[in-house]
Amino acid sequence: MTRRRQQLLVGLLAMATAAVGLGVPALAAEPNLAANPGFEQSTAGWTCTAGGSTVAAPVRSGSAALTTTPAGQDNARCSQSVPVKASSSYTLTAWVQGSYTYLGASGTGGTDVSTWSPGSSAWTQLSTSFTTGANTSRVTIYTHGWYGQGAYFVDDVALTGPPGTGDPDPQAPATPGGLTAGSPTSSSISLSWSAVSGAAGYHVYRGGSRVGSVTGTSYTDTGLSPSTSYSYQVSAYNTVGESTRSGAVAASTTGGTGNPGGPLPKRILTGYWQNFVNGAANLRIRDIDPQYDLIAIAFADALTTRPGAVGFSVDPGLSSALGGYSDADMIADIAAKKAQGKRFVFSIGGEKGNVDFSNAANIGAFVETMTALIRKFGVDGVDIDLEHGLHAGNVANAVRQLRNTFGANFIYTMAPQTLDVQPGGRYMPLIEATKDILTVVHTQYYNSGSMNDCNGGVVHQGNIDFITGQACILLKTLRPDQVALGVPASTSGAGSGYVSPSVVNNAASCLVKLQSCGGFKPGAAAANLRGVMTWSINWDHSNGKQFANTVKPHLNSLG
Repeated sequence: MTRRRQQLLVGLLAMATAAVGLGVPALAAEPNLAANPGFEQSTAGWTCTAGGSTVAAPVRSGSAALTTTPAGQDNARCSQSVPVKASSSYTLTAWVQGSYTYLGASGTGGTDVSTWSPGSSAWTQLSTSFTTGANTSRVTIYTHGWYGQGAYFVDDVALTGPPGTGDPDPQAPATPGGLTAGSPTSSSISLSWSAVSGAAGYHVYRGGSRVGSVTGTSYTDTGLSPSTSYSYQVSAYNTVGESTRSGAVAASTTGGTGNPGGPLPKRILTGYWQNFVNGAANLRIRDIDPQYDLIAIAFADALTTRPGAVGFSVDPGLSSALGGYSDADMIADIAAKKAQGKRFVFSIGGEKGNVDFSNAANIGAFVETMTALIRKFGVDGVDIDLEHGLHAGNVANAVRQLRNTFGANFIYTMAPQTLDVQPGGRYMPLIEATKDILTVVHTQYYNSGSMNDCNGGVVHQGNIDFITGQACILLKTLRPDQVALGVPASTSGAGSGYVSPSVVNNAASCLVKLQSCGGFKPGAAAANLRGVMTWSINWDHSNGKQFANTVKPHLNSLG
């Protein structure tokens, strides 16, 4: 550099310094276009799929931050719609903490963007940018976690760029009014309320927990206990957010005849009987321990010759191992056990089986063939254990047809996997559609990994907290007498998730009496919890009947 150029640069720097001293204004920072970016007004302006809330700690700035927890099939997305200018550049940032957290923008009219953090115990800034399309007037900014992972925290969201013009900012709807309860039955209560302008739909709450969402202004809550009082509220929602809840209205069901399925004990021990050879004890029906109240015959198999149809016969390998056990022998054994007060269901599905309910013809084939099997073997009902495919509406249709054929004493059970009954799980529509005729759900609390409990905490299979924390979720939808705990009879009965029978007993005591709990304690006792299921009777027999000998007496002791 020459001396002349050095002098010129020094002069320019001096002029710039003087300009600053003379008060020449600096460029103004671009405005933050995000509404309620620091969550100082709770979650106003944001819509959260998992019901986000604010906390006073941890916060990065101000007095609050957002927190929410993903579920097994929900990534806990919180979003808001923001007016923007077409063909313009924007930068989106946020500070995050906790588990996996994503930040992104959609509806940009160009390339939608996102970035993420794998999780941190300290505040970490995420940043991404995008350019809007030629016709874009609004974009959706969002943050979310990852399925089944822990809670995440967000603070100080910022969207910077040219403000949008000529596009009114939408508002969350007003609180619904006029909530009233109609004529109840022994198991249902009907509700109605006044319409709210700008509402996309309505959430219905029973006892503070959401039980349903509808687009109209009425809802019927089903599967309730007879002669019981319930409290309801309703809120309105749209793409911007949810209103506050209405005032509560109380209503009571009428008296009724009790649990669907007829004469079963208050507490039942359910076991699956294996119609195949796999290393567990090979048993005739007559050999089943008398402590089992409900026996699920595993399995009625799909017929390859007719979609939807099912059939059953004693497995040839099992028949040979038992010295020639036949269908006629089994029918006689079932009749003898029923004379002792035991009940039976044909289970469909399982780990390897499936039944195709995809269309009306298949539904008809299933109903026809299952009806014939129930009558031939003298069985009391059906158990849904479909792990590989489920058309919830069609299965509900089929089960109702069977129930209409066999009457109020028809037993209808199901054995969903743990993930299937998490909020939004694939069995939940089937449960909601049939809970008025549902006898019991015995969820498989094994082969599951980690899940969220009903309070949003993460619980790990193989301990009491996993069982009680998962049962708590289902108890928000079903009566306690429709809920049972499904666990392996021995370490051979499942790939993972085995707990000792004593842990099963503690879980039952925790749920029924709020006693012997682990780190998780339910908010209320489920005094009428129906019982316990195990896979399988055969594995229990191989293990010296330790499961039945330990669990059934404890169930009886719970009253």
